[in-house]
Amino acid sequence: MFTTFYPPYSFGGDAVGIQRMSRALVKQGHSVTVILDVDAFNVLSPNPAPPLPEPTDGIEVIPLRSAFSKLSILLTQQTGRPVIQGRKIKKLLDKGNYDIIIYNNTSLVGGPGLLAYGDAIKLYMAHEHWLICPSHVLWRHGKERCTGRQCLRCVLHYRRPPQLWRYTGLLERMQKNVDAFIAMSNFSRGKHKEFGFSREMEVVNYFLPDVDQEQMSSDQGSPHDRPYFLFVGRLEKIKGLDDVIPVFEQYKDADLLIAGDGEYTDVLKEIARENPRVIFLGRVKLERLDRYYQHAIALIVPSVCFETFGIILIESFRQGTPVLARRIGPFPEIVSRSQGGILFDGPEDLLTAMQKIQTDKVFRDELAKNGLEGFVNNWSESAIIPKFLNVVKKAAERTHRLDVLKKLEGINQ
Repeated sequence: MFTTFYPPYSFGGDAVGIQRMSRALVKQGHSVTVILDVDAFNVLSPNPAPPLPEPTDGIEVIPLRSAFSKLSILLTQQTGRPVIQGRKIKKLLDKGNYDIIIYNNTSLVGGPGLLAYGDAIKLYMAHEHWLICPSHVLWRHGKERCTGRQCLRCVLHYRRPPQLWRYTGLLERMQKNVDAFIAMSNFSRGKHKEFGFSREMEVVNYFLPDVDQEQMSSDQGSPHDRPYFLFVGRLEKIKGLDDVIPVFEQYKDADLLIAGDGEYTDVLKEIARENPRVIFLGRVKLERLDRYYQHAIALIVPSVCFETFGIILIESFRQGTPVLARRIGPFPEIVSRSQGGILFDGPEDLLTAMQKIQTDKVFRDELAKNGLEGFVNNWSESAIIPKFLNVVKKAAERTHRLDVLKKLEGINQ
């Protein structure tokens, strides 16, 4: 596994998804090594990097560090190659003799030039829209969904140096080294194609560990003393809370609990300043979030940007909680497949959906049941890992890697 970020050197859900995939593969009998760039975390994080914990999950984690951390990531960002770390990466790959290389977010761990390193079956998992977007998120000029390229103006707005390699055809040349590209949703695959990505993409969704029936049956009671709707995520403008918080000025039958933090926190707190029914919980640890999910009337997912998937929807389904999601990006395909929620277009739609789901218990319970069944059938570890390994198998067949096919068959048996 190559990735720029990996827990604890990470900021968002993508890195957690990579960790879950790594752990699931270890459980299947595979040997997994994760190579990440700690320099990127050190430069971008306002807090010092934590120590690397002792491995307890069977995954070998190799953090790349340089005495010239800022220069290292700047050179990679500008040239699209692992200029300072390239020699070390090559030695690691030669020593490891890996059967499969999986590229995740490679933006600062090596850029597109990294795709040429190593001799193995190679997969690229598009956790973000980095392949087609310098800012990764298709959020143009920090204020609107991107419907057409204005990349130079956009990156300058984000106060990032333009990536020179994007104007050289480097990514297009490096793509030939990858045996399979994987999108996280049908929507994301379509966006890649719309913005000119020429390679075909497989779709393998995110997943969560299988349902722990014992954990679900141990109800510790609600963590809040009033009925509530829940939001979970980083507090950024693209997460769409601006028009959700005002809804709770007119809706007095439930509170809004907001779990998360981020650069937009102060703005949102100002919007909610005179409303005691909007409660900011700050960052909540994953193990504590379960109770908030379990006792929520519904999870509200109001993102206004083009997400690649929407993992918090399946986190909610896994706890038996319906979702109210904005009709955008991959959310319609997730809600449609599960029948575990309601889509909304704006504040009035959201208000109507909130009233319906809180007052009609039979309807809410049906959505909850559908969501949990949808999770088990579509987004659980048991459902997704075989699909992922099938992509590996097809890549091995196309590249005539009989040695890898034999190993896969041995593990599956």
